[in-house]
Amino acid sequence: VWGKTKSKVYGPNAGTDYKDNQLRFSLLCQAALEAPRVLNLTNNKYFSGPYGIYSLNDVVFIANDWHTALLPCYLKSMYQSKGIYKQAKVAFCIHNIAYQGRFAFSDFSLLNLPDQFKSSFDFMDG
Repeated sequence: VWGKTKSKVYGPNAGTDYKDNQLRFSLLCQAALEAPRVLNLTNNKYFSGPYGIYSLNDVVFIANDWHTALLPCYLKSMYQSKGIYKQAKVAFCIHNIAYQGRFAFSDFSLLNLPDQFKSSFDFMDG
């Protein structure tokens, strides 16, 4: 992305986040969960996909750092609760613990998650 677009991925300058990053990366997580469903990776003339003969229930999502940390929450609340991705798994990798993606607790209402997850995001320092 560097030098290829006018804007940066994480923020306007090094060490500065965009004020709406929680929304940007929330959308990324939701799009990642939709992609295997709409891209028809299991049955395509040109690409058999990573799923081969398996169904979308056998997929593994790899979440990396805080940017994709909401993916397991969306998986559970929006898909598995409806019988979609029933056997799907998530591998969560932390690359840099210094970047935690902390935002105002009031922003939770913007994330399209059920209230049952709210207490999971109430971090108290100290």
